[in-house]
Amino acid sequence: MRTKTLLLTAALSAAGVASSMAQGTVFSVNAVGYVNTTVGPKFSLIANPLTASDNTINTLFKTGIQGTIPAGFQVFRFAGTGFTASAYDDIDGNFLPASAAGQAILPGEGVFVRNPGTTPVTITFVGEVSQGTLANAYPKGFSIRASQVPQAGTAQALGFNGNDGDQIFQFDNTKQAYTSSTFDGLGGAWAPALGNLQVGEAFFLKAVAAGSWNRTFSVNN
Repeated sequence: MRTKTLLLTAALSAAGVASSMAQGTVFSVNAVGYVNTTVGPKFSLIANPLTASDNTINTLFKTGIQGTIPAGFQVFRFAGTGFTASAYDDIDGNFLPASAAGQAILPGEGVFVRNPGTTPVTITFVGEVSQGTLANAYPKGFSIRASQVPQAGTAQALGFNGNDGDQIFQFDNTKQAYTSSTFDGLGGAWAPALGNLQVGEAFFLKAVAAGSWNRTFSVNN
C-alpha cells in the first residue's frame, strides 16, 4: 500500500478588528487536505485518515476511488464478532447493501478492502485533520484501529501505549499475510519490533483490556 499526503493549513478570519486590538488577534485554524492511498489486488487493511463531510462507506469509496470503480470492489467493517460487507454494484452505481454501506468510518478506525482487479486502485480521502485532545477508545479483544492523525510511523511512535500481552497484527498486501507483535509490559517494548504504518493504514489490535489510544495534536507543532 502506498500513500501520498498533502495537508493545507488555512488560517481563517480574525474575530473583529476592535476586539482584536483590545484583546489580541484570535484565529480559527483548520487543516484540510487529501491523502491518496493505493491498494493492490486482493485484500488490504486501510483507514480513513481525515474527517470528511460524509464519512459513510458508500460516499468515501464511491467518490474516493479514482477512475472506474471495479465491479465487486468490497469493504469489510469489523463489528466485534464478525464483518459486515458491502460491494460496489456497477449497475446501481452504489455500494450495497445500503445497511452496510451506510456505516461511517471515522479517523482512528479501519476496514479491510478487497480489490478484485489485477491492477492497483487509488483511493483519495479528502477532509480535515483531527486536532486537539484525541481519544480513540478500543474494546477488550479484537478491533481494527489506526492513528487518528495522518502521520506515518509505528503505532508506539504515534502514541499507542500497550498493556502487557496486547497484540498488534499488521497486514501485508503483497504477502496477503499478517505479522504480529506482542507488548512486554516489563520491558516496555514490542516483540518483534513493530513495523511502520503508512498514512491511512490500519491494524488489528487484540487488547487484554478495554482502553483508549490518547494523543494531543496540533498542525502548528
